[in-house]
Amino acid sequence: MTAPIETTEAAAEVSPEAVLAGAGAERIEGRSLGRIAWNRFKKDKVAVAGGVIVILLILIAAFARPLQHLFGLDPNSFHQDLIDPTTSLPQGGLGGMSGDHPLGVDPKFGRDILARILEGSWVSLVVAFGATVLSNVIGAILGVVAGYYGGRVDTVISRLMDTFLAFPLLLFAISISATLQGGAFGLNGLPLHICVLIFVIGFFNWPYLGRIVRGQTLALREREFVDAARGMGARGPYILFRELMPNLVGPITVYSTLLIPTNIIFEASLSFLGVGIQPPQASWGGMLKDAVDYFQVDPQFMIVPGLAIFVTVLAFNLLGDGLRDALDPRSR
Repeated sequence: MTAPIETTEAAAEVSPEAVLAGAGAERIEGRSLGRIAWNRFKKDKVAVAGGVIVILLILIAAFARPLQHLFGLDPNSFHQDLIDPTTSLPQGGLGGMSGDHPLGVDPKFGRDILARILEGSWVSLVVAFGATVLSNVIGAILGVVAGYYGGRVDTVISRLMDTFLAFPLLLFAISISATLQGGAFGLNGLPLHICVLIFVIGFFNWPYLGRIVRGQTLALREREFVDAARGMGARGPYILFRELMPNLVGPITVYSTLLIPTNIIFEASLSFLGVGIQPPQASWGGMLKDAVDYFQVDPQFMIVPGLAIFVTVLAFNLLGDGLRDALDPRSR
């Protein structure tokens, strides 16, 4: 019965430093919140796959023009020799697919579909990213101001959010886009169409993020680090942008990845209705609009742009879900 007691007394005499010294040569490192979130994200294979696809799509959109020049593609070049003059349909099967035109050509004009998909990719992503940035800037600033100051400031901003949310956004976007088609603000053509879409989509979508940021700010403003900043004499703007905003990066990032696919669909919808990107500039929504008259006899023309929109939206949604779970495990 004495042996266990002696063993315990001997172990008690061993210093903590000796225990750590005998633990091995491995260095004990602390992990930041970003590192912990990244480790969680890597375990979600579906989200990682979505992230890889998103990166590829961004690279394709960024290098769309160089890729067209590299492979000799022209989105607006007509190939009437590939069109049957009696039916106005591409010659051959599967919409005229061939080695020179891997995804076929469009009916009536014979324009290369692959080139038009590449050309439309950067348009969709520029509009979606631009509108998302505009929504985030307005929504984050007004949301954090409303949540931190409260009172009348919160009431005014909250009623402003309700007013914007009450707008019939699609009808309003159609009317504004149609009114500004000819030219405005010294712009015309494609730059005008892109700027109008970014403004319309982004300016009227900020209340959704504003509500999220406001709710998060209401919880954060009662935390100890905010009280400590106040106790050290920090003023409101400092607390807003140096204490609260860094803690709102996670929710804003997650919401952005979920808002981008919504904006892509919105841009495609406006182009489909004829008030978005105007021809001859290629856009995925415009290609779907042109395919309406041919989908029964040439389904390839509708499947390709529809699949491009589907894959892009799905990839962003998978990435957003993975980021949400990684940054906030309680949301599982």
